Amino acid sequence: MDSSLLWQLGILALLLFTSAFFSMAETSLLMLNRHRLTILAQEGIRSAEFASRLLNERAQFLSATLLGNTLSNAAAATLAAFISIRLLNLGELWMPVSTILITFAILVFSEITPKMIAARHAEPLALAFSYVLLPLVKITRPLILLANLCANSLLRLLGMKVGFTESSPTASIEELRSIFSETASPIPQKHREVLLNLLDLEQSTVDDIMTVHTQLEIIDADLSMDDILEQIADTSHSFLPVRKGSNEEIIGMLRIRTLMNALRSQALDQSLLTQHMESPYFIPSGTPVYTQMQEFKYCQKRIALVVDEYGELKGLITLEDISKAIIGDFANDTIPQQQPYHQEDKGSWLVDASNSLRDINKKLNIHLPVDGPRTLNGLIIEHFEDIPEPGIGLRIGDYKLEILNTQDRTVKTVRIYP
Repeated sequence: MDSSLLWQLGILALLLFTSAFFSMAETSLLMLNRHRLTILAQEGIRSAEFASRLLNERAQFLSATLLGNTLSNAAAATLAAFISIRLLNLGELWMPVSTILITFAILVFSEITPKMIAARHAEPLALAFSYVLLPLVKITRPLILLANLCANSLLRLLGMKVGFTESSPTASIEELRSIFSETASPIPQKHREVLLNLLDLEQSTVDDIMTVHTQLEIIDADLSMDDILEQIADTSHSFLPVRKGSNEEIIGMLRIRTLMNALRSQALDQSLLTQHMESPYFIPSGTPVYTQMQEFKYCQKRIALVVDEYGELKGLITLEDISKAIIGDFANDTIPQQQPYHQEDKGSWLVDASNSLRDINKKLNIHLPVDGPRTLNGLIIEHFEDIPEPGIGLRIGDYKLEILNTQDRTVKTVRIYP
């Protein structure tokens, strides 16, 4: 074989390798994890600092890789034509064949294969390539500026806006939710559940997680001391609201533990009851959960009473309720745990209707409407505009529901069919 042909084939292989280099460099850098890259750069890793600088000048970096790739491919195509005509004496009729062959070679060896390799090993390749690419970007900057100037002039002639605007690197709430929901995520399942709960709280208010007023255990200060003492002895709560008068006004929050200690040495009377009460902490309905978390911290409170615009009691929320919404229920062997969800053999669910619709949707992976009433009980009562009888069925959206139990003008238990 002629030595000149060997030289030409060697140069052609080098051009294909150069094109592959630019393809791998572009793909590996664009697929880098920016947050991990920032950490590596802060640790003083020089290649990570170079890669960060390249990504911060993305327009220049992309232009440099595009320039290198284009020059390599154009030179390879020209050289392939020269080899086929001048050295192999194939004639000009073989030009289309030569074009197809070099196009196939560029596609396989300089585009698809390098980019697949770069996608699988983005970090080590990008850090290695940054040593070459950063000086290359600086060297080719004048040529890139000239090319950009010509391109911008052409865009202006076409009446198009000139400029390169990068998209914001910050992720939206829905994008974060999608990342945390992926089963292939490296984040452990229990951690992902906590993160998803935090994202859900972004749009939640205290009405979504509070204990509604119909389920509150409240002490009536107008009752006899014996009745109050019996109620206190049977409670499992640390604090209980105290109401008084015909308007059932909440006058305080009774500290059960300190009161029980005091009862060891003296009998219960009205003054002792008042002595162990603290002022109620009222918050308006619709307060965002995140806001209330901060308010609990600033006010050094753990319990708040939720009232509507007319001052009527709607429910009670505690710091523990917010914690449960984030990390789940706490196990407590001393308190009988009510089972708010029970799946039956045929796939249907028995659900406590006092649960919030957001919690039901999350636990059962369904989509009941949440833009109206907060609880399943409220949704059913709004649907019927009355208290339904047990055994009545209804359909809300795509879901069939059956009312199993009602009590005290509320719906207690509902069966939801899959």
